[in-house]
Amino acid sequence: MSDFIISQEQRDLTIQEINNLKKDKVVLQQSLREQQTQTAANTEDLFLELLEIGDALEALLDYLEQNSNPSPEFIQRLPKSVGAVNRKFLGILAKRHVLPIEIELQSTQPDFNLCRVVDREERNDIADQTITKIVRRGFYLGEKTLRPTEIITSKSSVEEL
Repeated sequence: MSDFIISQEQRDLTIQEINNLKKDKVVLQQSLREQQTQTAANTEDLFLELLEIGDALEALLDYLEQNSNPSPEFIQRLPKSVGAVNRKFLGILAKRHVLPIEIELQSTQPDFNLCRVVDREERNDIADQTITKIVRRGFYLGEKTLRPTEIITSKSSVEEL
Protein backbone atom coordinates (compact mmCIF):
# COMPACT_ATOMS: atom_id res chain seq x y z
CA MET A 1 0.00 0.00 0.00
CA SER A 2 1.41 3.35 -0.99
CA ASP A 3 0.93 6.47 1.04
CA PHE A 4 0.14 9.75 -0.64
CA ILE A 5 1.69 12.78 0.84
CA ILE A 6 0.43 16.18 -0.15
CA SER A 7 1.49 19.53 1.09
CA GLN A 8 -0.67 21.62 3.37
CA GLU A 9 -1.13 24.08 0.48
CA GLN A 10 -2.39 21.32 -1.84
CA ARG A 11 -4.66 20.01 0.92
CA ASP A 12 -6.13 23.49 1.50
CA LEU A 13 -6.65 24.01 -2.25
CA THR A 14 -8.37 20.63 -2.56
CA ILE A 15 -10.69 21.39 0.36
CA GLN A 16 -11.45 24.82 -1.11
CA GLU A 17 -12.28 23.24 -4.50
CA ILE A 18 -14.54 20.67 -2.82
CA ASN A 19 -16.35 23.45 -0.94
CA ASN A 20 -16.73 25.42 -4.19
CA LEU A 21 -18.19 22.32 -5.89
CA LYS A 22 -20.65 21.89 -3.01
CA LYS A 23 -21.73 25.55 -3.35
CA ASP A 24 -22.10 25.15 -7.13
CA LYS A 25 -24.20 22.03 -6.57
CA VAL A 26 -26.58 23.92 -4.27
CA VAL A 27 -26.86 26.82 -6.75
CA LEU A 28 -27.52 24.40 -9.65
CA GLN A 29 -30.14 22.49 -7.65
CA GLN A 30 -31.89 25.76 -6.78
CA SER A 31 -31.75 26.90 -10.41
CA LEU A 32 -33.15 23.56 -11.57
CA ARG A 33 -36.04 23.81 -9.07
CA GLU A 34 -36.80 27.36 -10.28
CA GLN A 35 -36.76 26.21 -13.92
CA GLN A 36 -39.03 23.28 -13.11
CA THR A 37 -41.45 25.60 -11.31
CA GLN A 38 -41.44 28.04 -14.25
CA THR A 39 -41.92 25.22 -16.78
CA ALA A 40 -44.84 23.83 -14.76
CA ALA A 41 -46.43 27.32 -14.61
CA ASN A 42 -45.95 27.83 -18.38
CA THR A 43 -47.43 24.41 -19.11
CA GLU A 44 -50.40 25.14 -16.87
CA ASP A 45 -50.97 28.50 -18.62
CA LEU A 46 -50.85 26.78 -22.02
CA PHE A 47 -53.38 24.15 -20.98
CA LEU A 48 -55.72 26.77 -19.51
CA GLU A 49 -55.61 28.71 -22.79
CA LEU A 50 -56.21 25.55 -24.81
CA LEU A 51 -59.15 24.67 -22.56
CA GLU A 52 -60.73 28.03 -23.48
CA ILE A 53 -60.56 26.99 -27.13
CA GLY A 54 -62.02 23.61 -26.24
CA ASP A 55 -64.84 25.35 -24.37
CA ALA A 56 -65.67 27.52 -27.38
CA LEU A 57 -65.71 24.50 -29.71
CA GLU A 58 -67.78 22.51 -27.23
CA ALA A 59 -70.34 25.33 -27.00
CA LEU A 60 -70.67 25.32 -30.80
CA LEU A 61 -71.05 21.54 -30.87
CA ASP A 62 -73.58 21.58 -28.01
CA TYR A 63 -75.68 24.14 -29.85
CA LEU A 64 -75.58 22.06 -33.03
CA GLU A 65 -76.53 18.88 -31.14
CA GLN A 66 -79.44 20.61 -29.38
CA ASN A 67 -80.67 22.38 -32.53
CA SER A 68 -80.90 19.93 -35.40
CA ASN A 69 -82.21 22.77 -37.53
CA PRO A 70 -80.04 25.77 -36.53
CA SER A 71 -81.33 29.26 -37.16
CA PRO A 72 -80.19 31.08 -40.29
CA GLU A 73 -78.59 33.70 -38.01
CA PHE A 74 -76.49 31.00 -36.33
CA ILE A 75 -75.44 29.57 -39.69
CA GLN A 76 -74.56 33.08 -40.86
CA ARG A 77 -72.46 33.71 -37.72
CA LEU A 78 -70.79 30.29 -37.78
CA PRO A 79 -67.82 31.23 -40.03
CA LYS A 80 -67.16 34.27 -37.82
CA SER A 81 -67.37 32.18 -34.65
CA VAL A 82 -65.05 29.49 -35.98
CA GLY A 83 -62.72 32.22 -37.28
CA ALA A 84 -62.59 33.78 -33.80
CA VAL A 85 -61.69 30.41 -32.26
CA ASN A 86 -59.00 29.91 -34.91
CA ARG A 87 -57.56 33.42 -34.28
CA LYS A 88 -57.48 32.68 -30.55
CA PHE A 89 -55.66 29.41 -31.25
CA LEU A 90 -53.12 31.11 -33.53
CA GLY A 91 -52.64 33.78 -30.84
CA ILE A 92 -51.81 31.10 -28.28
CA LEU A 93 -49.28 29.61 -30.69
CA ALA A 94 -47.78 33.03 -31.49
CA LYS A 95 -47.20 33.72 -27.79
CA ARG A 96 -45.01 30.64 -27.83
CA HIS A 97 -43.19 31.66 -31.03
CA VAL A 98 -45.08 29.18 -33.24
CA LEU A 99 -45.93 31.13 -36.39
CA PRO A 100 -47.52 30.09 -39.69
CA ILE A 101 -45.31 29.75 -42.76
CA GLU A 102 -46.58 32.13 -45.41
CA ILE A 103 -46.64 30.46 -48.84
CA GLU A 104 -48.09 32.15 -51.89
CA LEU A 105 -50.28 30.25 -54.28
CA GLN A 106 -49.15 30.34 -57.89
CA SER A 107 -45.52 30.74 -56.85
CA THR A 108 -43.19 28.57 -58.86
CA GLN A 109 -40.38 26.45 -57.54
CA PRO A 110 -41.52 25.99 -53.95
CA ASP A 111 -38.93 26.24 -51.18
CA PHE A 112 -38.55 22.60 -50.15
CA ASN A 113 -37.18 23.68 -46.76
CA LEU A 114 -40.66 25.05 -46.04
CA CYS A 115 -42.90 22.85 -48.23
CA ARG A 116 -43.62 19.20 -48.83
CA VAL A 117 -45.36 18.21 -52.05
CA VAL A 118 -48.13 15.75 -51.21
CA ASP A 119 -49.69 15.56 -54.68
CA ARG A 120 -49.32 16.79 -58.25
CA GLU A 121 -52.09 17.80 -60.62
CA GLU A 122 -51.94 18.01 -64.38
CA ARG A 123 -52.18 21.61 -65.50
CA ASN A 124 -51.17 23.03 -68.88
CA ASP A 125 -52.20 26.60 -68.11
CA ILE A 126 -49.35 27.26 -65.62
CA ALA A 127 -45.66 26.44 -65.32
CA ASP A 128 -44.52 23.07 -64.00
CA GLN A 129 -43.93 22.96 -60.21
CA THR A 130 -46.31 25.86 -59.55
CA ILE A 131 -48.10 25.65 -56.20
CA THR A 132 -51.79 25.13 -56.96
CA LYS A 133 -53.14 24.36 -53.50
CA ILE A 134 -52.10 24.46 -49.87
CA VAL A 135 -53.35 21.27 -48.22
CA ARG A 136 -52.09 21.89 -44.69
CA ARG A 137 -50.49 25.00 -43.24
CA GLY A 138 -46.93 24.78 -42.01
CA PHE A 139 -45.44 26.42 -38.93
CA TYR A 140 -42.16 27.76 -37.63
CA LEU A 141 -41.01 27.35 -34.06
CA GLY A 142 -38.75 30.36 -33.78
CA GLU A 143 -36.40 30.04 -36.75
CA LYS A 144 -36.92 26.28 -37.16
CA THR A 145 -39.51 24.73 -39.47
CA LEU A 146 -41.75 22.88 -37.04
CA ARG A 147 -44.02 21.45 -39.73
CA PRO A 148 -43.62 22.09 -43.47
CA THR A 149 -46.54 23.37 -45.50
CA GLU A 150 -48.14 20.54 -47.46
CA ILE A 151 -48.83 21.58 -51.03
CA ILE A 152 -50.07 20.36 -54.39
CA THR A 153 -48.05 21.44 -57.41
CA SER A 154 -48.73 21.45 -61.11
CA LYS A 155 -47.25 19.12 -63.67
CA SER A 156 -47.61 19.49 -67.37
CA SER A 157 -49.23 16.69 -69.30
CA VAL A 158 -46.97 16.32 -72.27
CA GLU A 159 -48.16 13.71 -74.72
CA GLU A 160 -45.43 11.55 -76.13
CA LEU A 161 -45.45 10.66 -79.82
